[in-house]
Amino acid sequence: MNPLVVILIAAAVIIAVLGYMYSRRTRTAQLKEKFGSEYDRVVHEHGDPNKAERVLESRQKRVEALRIHPLDRADKARFADAWRREQARFVDDPGGAIMAADTLVREVMAARGYPVGDFEQRAADISVDHPRVVDHYRAARDIAERHRRGESNTEDLRRAMVHYRTLFEELLDERAIENEPVHHTQEIHR
Repeated sequence: MNPLVVILIAAAVIIAVLGYMYSRRTRTAQLKEKFGSEYDRVVHEHGDPNKAERVLESRQKRVEALRIHPLDRADKARFADAWRREQARFVDDPGGAIMAADTLVREVMAARGYPVGDFEQRAADISVDHPRVVDHYRAARDIAERHRRGESNTEDLRRAMVHYRTLFEELLDERAIENEPVHHTQEIHR
């Protein structure tokens, strides 16, 4: 074989390998940027960054296919009023307010177009457009589950309410809605 051909083949292989490594690093950096701490959680859960990145990319594709939309003004006002009632209820019935907050978050998600199946799927879906608050959702839900088992105190419930409020406000906040990516299947009307 001609030495020049061998050199060209070797150079092409090296360029291909370097291109692949660059694209992997870029993909990883983009996913870390987009998902924040959720990226680390999924890597830890799956034990393999490549598998975790495939999971996160799969989430993105799933959510892109959904018809996520902002709330209209009437729904936004109705949900905000409901939240204020539950926050006030917390003083007299912290456990009941936490359970109602969990339900209210699911109702807002459904009104926005998120499927509201099991919790893990809801959290995964939320992590795509709202990665900064998915940790709050997981923490609040964990406390609510501990409360159902009788394993929480009033301070735990207060922390859960704060976590739920952070997620709730993000889902309702018009500024967050305006900054959300517009998926190819959704139309936003104002």
